Amino acid sequence: MSYRFKTVPSFRRALRGLDPRQKAAAKKAFVIFKQNPFDPRLRPHKIHRLSAEYGVTIHAVCIEGDLRVVFYVQGDTVWSVDMGTHAIYRP
Repeated sequence: MSYRFKTVPSFRRALRGLDPRQKAAAKKAFVIFKQNPFDPRLRPHKIHRLSAEYGVTIHAVCIEGDLRVVFYVQGDTVWSVDMGTHAIYRP
């Protein structure tokens, strides 16, 4: 499936706040993510608590260590909503 990718302001703020090493890791991961956000190399998984909270299936992928990207899919659009540690899983 071919996806369009969009971000929200909270995601862009989080991305700007990364240190240079994290930004480099994110850049590598986004190459994979844009080909397939569910690529097993990114260890995609559902975040059930947030999904229940917001009424849409929320997913996360691993960038490096404890750095995650949280997103959801709406039709053919992937919305990246946040980036950070496991703390972003708390509403």
